[in-house]
Amino acid sequence: MSTEKKYFGTDGIRGRVGTPPITPDFCLHLGWAAGRVFAAGGRRRILIGKDTRVSGYMLESVLEAGLASAGVDVRLLGPMPTPAVAYLTRTLRADAGIVISASHNPYYDNGIKFFDSAGNKLPDEVELAIEAELNKPLRCVSSEQIGKAQRIEDARGRYIEFCKASVDRGFRISGLKVVLDCANGATYDVAPGVFSELGAEVSVIAAEPNGLNINDRCGSTHPEQLQAEVVARGADLGIAFDGDGDRVVMVDEKGSVLDGDELLYLIARHRQRAGLMTGGVVGTLMSNLGLEQAVEGLGLKFHRAQVGDRHVLEALRERGWLLGGESSGHIVCLDLNSTGDGIVSALQVLVALSHADRPLSEVRQGMTRMPQVMINVPVAAPAAIASNGQVCEAVRLAEAGLGDAGRILLRPSGTEPLVRVMVEGQDEGRIRSVAESLASQVAELAKA
Repeated sequence: MSTEKKYFGTDGIRGRVGTPPITPDFCLHLGWAAGRVFAAGGRRRILIGKDTRVSGYMLESVLEAGLASAGVDVRLLGPMPTPAVAYLTRTLRADAGIVISASHNPYYDNGIKFFDSAGNKLPDEVELAIEAELNKPLRCVSSEQIGKAQRIEDARGRYIEFCKASVDRGFRISGLKVVLDCANGATYDVAPGVFSELGAEVSVIAAEPNGLNINDRCGSTHPEQLQAEVVARGADLGIAFDGDGDRVVMVDEKGSVLDGDELLYLIARHRQRAGLMTGGVVGTLMSNLGLEQAVEGLGLKFHRAQVGDRHVLEALRERGWLLGGESSGHIVCLDLNSTGDGIVSALQVLVALSHADRPLSEVRQGMTRMPQVMINVPVAAPAAIASNGQVCEAVRLAEAGLGDAGRILLRPSGTEPLVRVMVEGQDEGRIRSVAESLASQVAELAKA
């Protein structure tokens, strides 16, 4: 079996709808191939959830057909956040879970990601086994062995109860005025229920998905509308999720954004003060230096993993720690769910806020962000450009110029056709100049 993956990336299989591999014929074959791997040794049951992209209808149908043709029973969840699929895979004792989503990407992208029976991302050997089956012709099982499909009608209620159970039974946020931005995505139906049932006075924006407006100038990647709404409504805070609900950023009562680094710090600080902290905190190479300094100031260890939730999870499990995350708002509380969960992470911040009994703009104090500039450069072949000799030399020279006063990270995106240029340092003007220069060189090389 090959040890090089052709289709699986850092977060499943993703691409533009209608362009290989995100095509009906490929995803039919993918469903069959996955079914063959999971059904080895007996009949199996697999869940399918999706976000609100219009292409989800098409991909759900062909995956269902492919799985059934391999003899797998299918349970359909409908629009459901990614962490909900992970949870429901465990609690419904399914053999695997599938999420049809491209997370924070635009509607015209989509993807397929898998969970094992414990709600964890698949190990490399299972992804390679699925790819090996993709090289074989699709052969349907005999008629009496074809899988059956059934819709899970109470999936929404099950997940809402799970989210509420992630905090103490007596925890209430009665009277708290909260604005939710659901990114016109998978949290549009469940998030308002969670926060309302815990007592908050909830206002909701971007919760009218039409298949095309997911992440469109809203959600965790575009919190500008939420910032304005929080101030205009005189709300205590705002919470923004991404399209599939595994990321979260927040807005304080003054309209300022708290990214994943700041939220991770607030959770860690509360747990440390409450005597609930186990181990240290995992960040990534993109995490702000201010987070590292603030976490270590709490007397906790801080470890930087490679970028991507898969690497954060691996680092947590290797160390036996429970808390980690990314600047993007993908926060992992391993004691509560097996993957990043935007709603659960937001609730953990609200627990910290309730104990402090002060507004979010004051509670957020304690972590000083180092100036950081990020420029995303669209390119056709991100990995090739990022490893190009000219680019590597340009980065080396820029690092030498900054010395100990800054750091540079230039890497290909694992989910989009982009090269990300990040420069961090004490002098914001200087690091912006360095970032712009590197981004310009990347863009010029891509054109050439």
